[in-house]
Formats: sequence, C-alpha cells, structure tokens
Amino acid sequence: MGAGVLLSDEEGRVLLVEPTYKPYWEVPGGCVEAGESPRAAAARELAEELGLSVPVGRLLVTDWVPASEGRTEGLMLIFDGGVLAAGRAASIRVPADELRGWAWCTEAEAGARLSPLLARRVAAAVRARSDDSSCYLEDGYAA
Repeated sequence: MGAGVLLSDEEGRVLLVEPTYKPYWEVPGGCVEAGESPRAAAARELAEELGLSVPVGRLLVTDWVPASEGRTEGLMLIFDGGVLAAGRAASIRVPADELRGWAWCTEAEAGARLSPLLARRVAAAVRARSDDSSCYLEDGYAA
C-alpha cells in the first residue's frame, strides 16, 4: 500500500518530487509500513522527503493497481495536503540520497513528468479536491 499527498501552491500547481532511483517524478509519499495507517505514512513521508509537518487532510483517491511483472497488486491512496504558502515552500529540504529536487507543476507539466498511471491518479485527485469529492480508480481509471 502506498500513500501520497497532493500539495498545491496558491496558483493551483501541484508539488512533485524527483526521485534519484526511478525515471519518473512522484507526488510526495511512499510505502505504508507494517502497523502504520496510510494517513500516518503520508505525514511521515512529508517530513522525511520535504522536511514539512503539514496536516494530512481527507482522502481524495483510492487506486487499485493490478499486479505486473516484478510488482504485486496494491492500493495507492492520495490525501489532500492543502495549499502550501510560499513561505512554507521556501523551507522545503530534500534528502539528496533519495530525491534530486522538487517543483511546482501545472497539469500539463505534471503529465509530462509523471508515469502515465500516476498522471491519471494525480489528475483525478485534483478533480476530487475541486469537486469536494473522492474517487475510486482501478489502474488509474475511473471504475
């Protein structure tokens, strides 16, 4: 199970991080550890990846991802992290061994940087936030 957080700036762009260990960018987040709730994992990952303590809000997306070569099936969750003020964003620090950096991205920029699966999930999370709803996906598609 994985838990990520959708953070935005005042212009509506989403915050993405660039991992050192894969070709695509990601939303802040990661694997849920044994005995850890998904919300707690999302908060922990924000602190570890960005040095931020941000209230993790409501669940925006639940995405069931089928097994593929080298990967078991899983549930991927995205929670609402709200709008991050410019002053808070200036305090972001990333661990150099895990992340190359971070960026605010428009929907088009995010689509170019994310894997196609994660781009669909993030777009659904942005829609769910604006509609004050939540959504269930399978492999990034509305089910």
